[in-house]
Amino acid sequence: MEEKNSRKKLVKGKIDVKKVVEYWEKTADLDYKTMLYLFKGKRYASSLFFGHIILEKIFKGLVVQKTEKQAPYIHNLIELAELTKCNLSEEEMKILDRTNKFNIRCRYPDYKLNFYKQYNNLKYSTEKFNEIKKLYKKLCQELKQRMKRKK
Repeated sequence: MEEKNSRKKLVKGKIDVKKVVEYWEKTADLDYKTMLYLFKGKRYASSLFFGHIILEKIFKGLVVQKTEKQAPYIHNLIELAELTKCNLSEEEMKILDRTNKFNIRCRYPDYKLNFYKQYNNLKYSTEKFNEIKKLYKKLCQELKQRMKRKK
């Protein structure tokens, strides 16, 4: 509840870019730890869902840093990436496209069971999990560098 209220306060009027970026970084980091925990517990499909969430949140931090406005209420990683003007490779954009599917398939009941059947296996999930981790770490570094340049 506190997290929701703190974000609400940040939406009104001119935003404090540093605070809003810190919000996205902090919540992404918490969800990153959840993703790791789920993967270790062999909840592979759920960990991939959290993989989408962490990328979405770090992109939203990058959007705020770039635009000095609140991030849009969207979940599409490709759209968010385009707003950040990050220099992502074609392969990284493909990773985002694949990761978008983890969000949609895990949110809606009619997709959920098929999602868990399809993605809850170690071999496939390990590859996707590692791609997400690598890209997340790259984006975190990008955000840190951008914030330093802004000072």
